Amino acid sequence: MALLQISEPGHSPAPHQRRIAVGIDLGTTHSLVAAMRNGVAECLPDADGRVLLPSVVRYLQGGGRQIGYAAVAAQPGDASNTIASAKRLMGRGLADIAQADKLPYDLVDAGQGGGMVSIATADGTKSPVEVSAEILASLRQRAEDTFDEDLYGAVITVPAYFDDAQRQATKDAAQLAGINLLRLINEPTAAAIAYGLDNASEGVYAVYDLGGGTFDISILRLTQGVFEVLATGGDSALGGDDYDVALADWVLAQCGVRVHTPADKTAAQLAARACKEALSATESVAYNALLAGVELHFDVKRSDFEAATAALTARSLAAVRRA
Repeated sequence: MALLQISEPGHSPAPHQRRIAVGIDLGTTHSLVAAMRNGVAECLPDADGRVLLPSVVRYLQGGGRQIGYAAVAAQPGDASNTIASAKRLMGRGLADIAQADKLPYDLVDAGQGGGMVSIATADGTKSPVEVSAEILASLRQRAEDTFDEDLYGAVITVPAYFDDAQRQATKDAAQLAGINLLRLINEPTAAAIAYGLDNASEGVYAVYDLGGGTFDISILRLTQGVFEVLATGGDSALGGDDYDVALADWVLAQCGVRVHTPADKTAAQLAARACKEALSATESVAYNALLAGVELHFDVKRSDFEAATAALTARSLAAVRRA
């Protein structure tokens, strides 16, 4: 997206200056950055050609960082220092976080004064804002490497139901990452535009957005190319991560296996995620995980997955009806 420089009255016009602005989807499980090129929105790839960046940061003792795929690769062996799904913690206190006991890392309460929860790591306590800033900074660098010039600014997506504290936390993360935030845009609205609904027939549309860690439902009215938000809803504690946990719990129960360590919990959930993704294209897949040094193999059918996660799907539909 190129922004043109405009000369104000009374000021000498400067030479034409091309400024680069991008759109960033700061997701719970994956993030990406895109720009308009020749009138078409394109996701910008990394040096290896991958457009998705796992929203995962690993903190090493002494100040080291691993971000994205490198952090994911290290996650099974260092789950307590590898922070995933930090978006769920943005602007939230410990009491606001569902199933905090299932997280492989330790949360630090903000205390009686309230405020945002933090995460204990080998490199000290980190806030969700700091974790998100690492991801945003990586995407900013990707954009600058792509265009070989500094980034002017970015539009960043947020769930429609994000409250003021969560939106402010996102703004703080952008500032910490050195990004000039042009505006925040609600994810369902961004999805509707990307889908081309702004060029569709006028009417009322429902946008069902089940992401990696959050669920959004928005009811939009399209009139003369302009979206009016009629209603929003969602669940900040419902997303693909929860489907992974539910499937992992179901498989472990079927096999009579219990997991206790953060590393084993993470391995079980990563194996469930692989099954979930594979079941989008096949009716049956093998669940394979190494837990406490023992290999676990179990065949999972799509109908098994649907049954194990039926309560979660019902939760999303309840939010749709409330909207």
